[in-house]
Order: sequence, then C-alpha cells, then structure tokens
Amino acid sequence: MPETGDQTPDTRHQKSEVSTEATAAIVEIPAVEYTAESLGIEVPDDPAVYEALLIRELGEARQEAAELLDNLQRVTAEFDNFRKRTERDRIENLNRASERVIVSLLPALDSFDAALALEATTESETRMLAGMQSTHTLLLDTLRQDGFEPIESVGAAFDPGLHEAVSVIPGEGEQVVDQEIRKGYMMGGRVIRPSLVVVGHA
Repeated sequence: MPETGDQTPDTRHQKSEVSTEATAAIVEIPAVEYTAESLGIEVPDDPAVYEALLIRELGEARQEAAELLDNLQRVTAEFDNFRKRTERDRIENLNRASERVIVSLLPALDSFDAALALEATTESETRMLAGMQSTHTLLLDTLRQDGFEPIESVGAAFDPGLHEAVSVIPGEGEQVVDQEIRKGYMMGGRVIRPSLVVVGHA
C-alpha cells in the first residue's frame, strides 16, 4: 500500500486537470460575437471600400474613447478638488467656531491675570490665590489643545504684528517690550488679540 501523501500518476493528472479547469472557470470571460449586422454596419462588396470603412469606424471609436477618457479625468480632478475644498472649509469652520468660543473667554482670563497680580496679605488670601492659579493653569492647558497660546512679551523685541504699543519710553537702541498692560494671545499661529505694551529700549 502506498504511503500517505503518495499519488499515482493518474491521480496527479486528474488533480492537475481539475486545478486547470477551476482556474479557467475563474478567469474565463465570455466572448462576444460581433457581426457587421449587430453593429449596424452595411458591408460593401468592394474590399477596398470595406477596409476604408473599418478604418474610419476604428478611428471614430478611438476618438470617442479618448474624449470619454478626457471627460472622466476632468470629472475625477474636479471631484478631488471639491473633496479637498470641502474638507478645508470644514476644518476652517471648526477653527472659527473654536476661536469664537475662546475669544469670549478672554475677559475671564484678564480677570484671572488681574487677580493673580495681587499680593496675598493673609493665609486665606494665599489659599484663594493658589486655587485661582491652579484653575488658571488648568484652563490654559485645556485651551492649548486647540492651538491657543499666550504671547510672550516682556523683554521680547517689539513686534507690531504681536504687540500694540500704548506708550513709548524715550531712549536709544532696539525697541523692546518694557511692560505688558494686557496679555495677548495666538491661536493656531495666528494672533487673535495683540498684547498691549509699553515699549522701551534695550
């Protein structure tokens, strides 16, 4: 008795035929029989005229195929541009909505800054200011997740794009921010409110 796994030549041949037939069944594409009549072409008796007719039909078919391909490529490009524009508008609308909410919170941040600038004189005031500082830090950390950042001003070179000068201390040298009257903020790299500053000189 043959060992397990051995196959006789006839068995191997039969399996090969089955495999070939299965593959053919998967990839086989039904052939379509075209005739001049089914295509609506009247066949002339003169072979030269028939050849010219076929060449003309082939040329027209190729031209039509090229036009269809060109139209398809144009529609595909327009759809891709539409998709990108829609996504860009969606992101911009979300950013604007976030910015409106954050801008409405700026007065509250100003109040925090004013309160935290005070010096505590009693133990209860110290505890209260510590609690306010924790809340202020938590609020800023949350807003930073949307790209919100305070503008660092004091000691930095004066930048009209970031700072709005309320006064300038006379002097010589490079203009720098001497005092910050009201903190400015940026969101996503764009200034949503410039810092109000007093400009001095380095």
